[in-house]
Amino acid sequence: MIQEAKRYIEIRTPLRPRIAVVLGSGLGAFADELTAATPIPYAEIPGWPQSTAVGHAGRLIFGKLGGSLEVAVMAGRAHLYEGHPMSAVTHGVRVLGALGVRSIVFTNAAGGINLNLSRGGLVLIGDHINLQGSNPLAGPNDDSLGPRFPDMSEAYSREYRDIARQVASEQGIAVSEGVYAAMLGPSYETPAEIRFLRAIGADVVGMSTVPEVIVANYLGIKVLGISCVTNMAAGMLPQKINHQEVLETGVMVRDTLVRYLKALLPRLV
Repeated sequence: MIQEAKRYIEIRTPLRPRIAVVLGSGLGAFADELTAATPIPYAEIPGWPQSTAVGHAGRLIFGKLGGSLEVAVMAGRAHLYEGHPMSAVTHGVRVLGALGVRSIVFTNAAGGINLNLSRGGLVLIGDHINLQGSNPLAGPNDDSLGPRFPDMSEAYSREYRDIARQVASEQGIAVSEGVYAAMLGPSYETPAEIRFLRAIGADVVGMSTVPEVIVANYLGIKVLGISCVTNMAAGMLPQKINHQEVLETGVMVRDTLVRYLKALLPRLV
C-alpha cells in the first residue's frame, strides 16, 4: 500500500520535496503559505487514514516555500485514540520516506507540565517518553527499510535543534526545550497522572507524534519536533480542560508559528 500511495502522489504532482512538515491540532495555517500548491485530500490517497479530530484538515499538500523550496505538508494526522492501528498512524511518514523526504518537522498541540511554561509557548522537543502502550516497529522487520533495533539516543536531531534555537533568536521568538510524553488519549490526563509525568521528567504531554518520530528515525529521516503549549495540563490551573481551548491557542500562535517555520525550513535542507 505504501508503493501504491507513492505512485498515486507522483502522478498528482511533479514536486519531489526533501523536507516535510506535519501540522498538529489547530496549527494548519502554515499550509496556506505554499505557492504552486497541489492539495490532495487524504481520502483520495490509497491506504491513507482519515483524521477525524477537530482542527485537522486532512490533506497532503505539495508546494513551494519562498518560491523555490519544495515542501510537503501533512495538514492533520491520524491518532491512535481514533481507533487507528500503529500502521495507519505512521502511514504518512512511511509514504513521505518512500517519496524521498529526508527531513520532517513535526508540530503538535501539547499540555504544559513544566511550571515554567505558559499557554502559547513553543517547545523544541529534545526527547520523548512513549506511554502509548505500543511501538510502530513491532512485528516482522523489513531489513531493506531499516534496522530491527534502531537507535533512539538522538531521536530529535541535535543539529536541527541548534539551528531552530538560532532561528528563533534571529526572529525574536521565545522557545524552550523539553521532553514530550505521549499518552494514548482521548481523555485528558488526571492531575495524578500529570504529577507522575512531571516526576519522570516530562515537560509537555500529548497524544501524537511519538509513533511518527520512531518510524522517521527507523527510515533514516532527520527529525525536529515543536510543541505548542495550547493549554496547561490537569491540576496546573483551577479550571477544566477542553479541546476548544486547544484550537483557540492555535489561532493565537498562528502568525508566530508560520513566521518561525518560514524562516526555519530553508535552514534544514
